[in-house]
Amino acid sequence: MNNQLAALEKAAAHAAGEACSELDLQQVRARFLGKKGELTALMKGVGSLPAEQRPIVGALANEVKDRLETLFNSRLEELRAVELQRRLTAERVDVTLPGRRLRRGSRHPITQVTEEIVSIFASLGFGVAEGPEVERDFYNFEALNIPRDHPARDMQDTFYVSDDVVLRTHTSPVQVRTMLNQAPPVRVVAPGTVYRRDSDITHSPMFHQIEGFLVDRRVTFGDLKGMLTTFINEYFGTGIGVRFRPSFFPFTEPSAEVDIQCVICGGGGCRVCKNSGWLEILGSGMIDPEVFKAVGYDPEIYTGFAFGMGIERIAMLKYGVNDLRLFFENDLRFLKQF
Repeated sequence: MNNQLAALEKAAAHAAGEACSELDLQQVRARFLGKKGELTALMKGVGSLPAEQRPIVGALANEVKDRLETLFNSRLEELRAVELQRRLTAERVDVTLPGRRLRRGSRHPITQVTEEIVSIFASLGFGVAEGPEVERDFYNFEALNIPRDHPARDMQDTFYVSDDVVLRTHTSPVQVRTMLNQAPPVRVVAPGTVYRRDSDITHSPMFHQIEGFLVDRRVTFGDLKGMLTTFINEYFGTGIGVRFRPSFFPFTEPSAEVDIQCVICGGGGCRVCKNSGWLEILGSGMIDPEVFKAVGYDPEIYTGFAFGMGIERIAMLKYGVNDLRLFFENDLRFLKQF
């Protein structure tokens, strides 16, 4: 039995030395020290030995097992060191090569246009206000001189949450909320998301507007024209034609649509401007006295003007986009251009 243990140890040491990989060494370990390995099989014969020899052979077998465990662990470290060196040689990184740059995102074109518009009005002394997108009927309609039987409600194509709660159809409710909480003078722009039942290449059920208003003593329509003309020249460039056309809005009187000279054809007439040479960009007017009464302002003392524009429309004109839906489809081929 002693000779057999010595021979087994010698064979195991030789096999471990021949192993060329960690997997090979695991197979050698299993062959000699596994549950069905050669050492286990040899130890099954200890029971047939005389009683006085069994402890001696058992102790010798444990010593052989311990030495083989130490041998295999040592050989494992050697193989791992060899493998590491091989990988370092084969997979060496050239640190002089330029690294891979992480691709950075950018602001959405609607966000860019909104920030540009707000920045221009901020330079003219306007603050910025925001309000809830789920709005009460009072703020969205009633306080803006649009009672329940007013035909303008049909024009809004409103999403109703309940009889008294709507998804706001414009950002004008922010005007009401601001005036209810702030005494004149007031000079504020209110950008935000609005909702209407409309969807085609120039309309979306969810889009963005920016409302602006100014209230003080002795504010005139001339002030409105001067403010909007300054904005248009700042945004679209000096020298661009501007015109004001009479219009109607329930919350302003008098009211006016504002057109600019077509930025596509320069006023010569094209498909975009329907050969008129003009493009409508916003609505405006002097705040109706009924609105002042709803918020507690004295219309005999204060006057003011308001205006509102669709941000998507401004973006379409600025970037030459002919389909509003492109702003919402998240097509990276489109967005990467901005």
